[in-house]
Amino acid sequence: MSSAHNAKDISVTSGGPTGAASPASPELDPGSWAGLLTPRLAQFAAVARHEHITRAARELGVPQSTLSRAMARLEADLGVALLARHGRAVSLTPAGRTFARSVEQALGEVERAAEAVLADTDPAAGRVAFGFLRTMGPETVPGLIREFRADHPRVRFSLVQGYGEHMVERLRRGELDLCLISPIPEAPDLVARRLDEQRLYLVVPQDHRLAARKRVRLAEAADEAFVTLEPGYGMRRLTEELCRRAGFAPKVAFEGDETESLRGLVAAGLGVSLLPPPTVPRPGVRELTVIAPRAVREIGVVWMAGRPDPRPVAEFKRFLLGRRGRLLADER
Repeated sequence: MSSAHNAKDISVTSGGPTGAASPASPELDPGSWAGLLTPRLAQFAAVARHEHITRAARELGVPQSTLSRAMARLEADLGVALLARHGRAVSLTPAGRTFARSVEQALGEVERAAEAVLADTDPAAGRVAFGFLRTMGPETVPGLIREFRADHPRVRFSLVQGYGEHMVERLRRGELDLCLISPIPEAPDLVARRLDEQRLYLVVPQDHRLAARKRVRLAEAADEAFVTLEPGYGMRRLTEELCRRAGFAPKVAFEGDETESLRGLVAAGLGVSLLPPPTVPRPGVRELTVIAPRAVREIGVVWMAGRPDPRPVAEFKRFLLGRRGRLLADER
């Protein structure tokens, strides 16, 4: 429930889950059945995810003051302190953490129940809960959803951006149907299919000693300070593995939770980094092709083994599997 990686739920469509206008209440999240049916619990779940009133209010589309009052009323009704307040930031109390886990499970059940009822009446409609890496968000995922919805216009999406382990946790809790992920996990309760691979580049400042090169061996950066993602991210593990294969352990100078922030740190001269290609060119850095070892990361789609798929999920899964080898075609 920590906000350290700030996974964000995004509703693709506006209005209520049926496509009609949502009820006239400023406290309701119009993109979620759980938000419509149990608004205060959905509000608490958002606050627990972000551990920040302002960010949670922005996600829900409600005034910050409204959300603050709702949390105070919820605590008063329960007679338990769920949140420790630090200005606009909050942290969960032990009771809050316990309550948040149960609330997320309950909201997931409400969501699935409502979707099951809708699927009985209109199997071509429904919702797909889809998780994906942050680096897939600016271009790849919007393009996939746009293409899919051209043939399935009544399907709605609940989107979660995050890192691999966090998305797998949500997948296991039933909060996600599918994840676009790297590295591809291996576990008996998961089904994983490789879709594509993405080249990684050694990113250096524009005045770096290697900046005039187009290709480098990773071993040439053995003495450099590295700017990396935090432990727990797949890219961090992959960076350490590639450096190990090149014969050294990276000297980590700075850690972050978002690749474009890392590029900014590289541009500031604080180190070098192994990163996927940027969405748009970043001034102040040079992207060098790594020729040894082969620097790529595999991208795959993952779902729970044995879990029945509603028709929209099955259709979207089929669509993704049909993009094998073409998922990242625009980068080539």
